[in-house]
Amino acid sequence: MSHFDQARFTHMKDGTQEDWAIIAKDFSAYARQLPSRILTHLRLLDGDFGGFPVDRLTHSLQTATRAHRDGRDEEYVVCALLHDIGDTLASYNHPDIAAAILKPFVSAENLWMVEKHGIFQGYYFFHHLGMDRHLREEFADHPQYRETIEFCAKYDAAAFDPDYETLPLSFFEPMLERVFAQPRNSIYKAAMEKNPAAV
Repeated sequence: MSHFDQARFTHMKDGTQEDWAIIAKDFSAYARQLPSRILTHLRLLDGDFGGFPVDRLTHSLQTATRAHRDGRDEEYVVCALLHDIGDTLASYNHPDIAAAILKPFVSAENLWMVEKHGIFQGYYFFHHLGMDRHLREEFADHPQYRETIEFCAKYDAAAFDPDYETLPLSFFEPMLERVFAQPRNSIYKAAMEKNPAAV
């Protein structure tokens, strides 16, 4: 890469329009590779059992498989696939990682479900760890309360079966590509609509 393919500032306050055109062009190519980077990170869950009956990748795939077979739309299925992607880096708050990745690309309803699923999933095991299994009740008045209970009951909590016919990651790759094709809920959406080559 030549010097002219990089911005010349050393402090952002000195950046020029030409600098930011270079950065925007590079960012556009980098952003298109996001689905590939997400798949790479998902594969880190392969073989990581953490004491569970299936490894974390199988759990994620099985959650998505169950949602898909139940007729959920692609966005929901991708949320199901990624709901535990934060396990490797955020052992205590993994839903926050998944929510941060998904936030620009999914509906507010699906985002809330992913963000809160850890507390709702706790209904099935918190009491075994000396915790309150009913913590989800603080959200009883939220519009997504029932939907999040259903996500956990039908897809997440049920996805630990070694004998279940789980679809492979390759099956979900096209869905992931489509959901992450471009943001729909961020400041970048307006920029892309105004100038698609700039972001």
